[in-house]
Amino acid sequence: MEERLILVTNDDGYDSRGMEAAVEVARTFGRVVVVAPETTQSGMSQAITMYSPLYLRSVREEEGLAVYAFSGTPVDCVKMAFDCLLRDERVDLVLSGINHGSNSAVNVLYSGTMGAAIEGSFYGCPAVGLSLDDHAADADFEAAVLYGRRIVGAVLDRGAELPLCLNVNVPKGRPGEVRGVRLCRQNRGFWREEFFRREDPRGRPYFWLTGEFVNGEPGATDTDEWALAHGYVSVVPVQADLTDYRQLKRLDGMFE
Repeated sequence: MEERLILVTNDDGYDSRGMEAAVEVARTFGRVVVVAPETTQSGMSQAITMYSPLYLRSVREEEGLAVYAFSGTPVDCVKMAFDCLLRDERVDLVLSGINHGSNSAVNVLYSGTMGAAIEGSFYGCPAVGLSLDDHAADADFEAAVLYGRRIVGAVLDRGAELPLCLNVNVPKGRPGEVRGVRLCRQNRGFWREEFFRREDPRGRPYFWLTGEFVNGEPGATDTDEWALAHGYVSVVPVQADLTDYRQLKRLDGMFE
């Protein structure tokens, strides 16, 4: 049987703890190539670099693993891998993560982690965005590694109807505290942002963006937010088609 090839990327940088955990997951299934941002690229979504040169450097090379740092966004990293580094090879799966912090609900639209996973699905292979609902610097990734292996293994072994992109979020806690896996839909929540105004030593105003997540359907029990809040790993299949089909029907004939 031909050895599988797993492409790993993220939005926290090639040297993050979450990346180490993602490599641990991926090496279970075959040869691993990492192409990840040189620096943190959180919140970059599907951004690409068009007006600056991009730099690629080899960071680590050993049997079964090659790690590259790339100066672009997470999506740039995926494009570099498929269109240049691995152009003549077959990638079996793209794994993006493991992200520090959840990418549930509307966060999927802002996330560089999920931007890279979605981009990976465009190249005809399954993709998994894997996140841990814990922002702490010393976050425990053991449960995310355990369930990441379980979900990636299922996708690889059982096959997938393509395109396939999964948004997987693991609750904070030890593996024994996780209650299982739930296949969910995306919660209809949103962020209520606020800008804090400050002044630098020269009197120039600057701003810090902060905000609070608002669960738009707190009573729903079939969403990713409910699953995480109740100790389950949430798995949401996502797609790039943003067409609002309900409105498409309502608007039919309005502009004639």
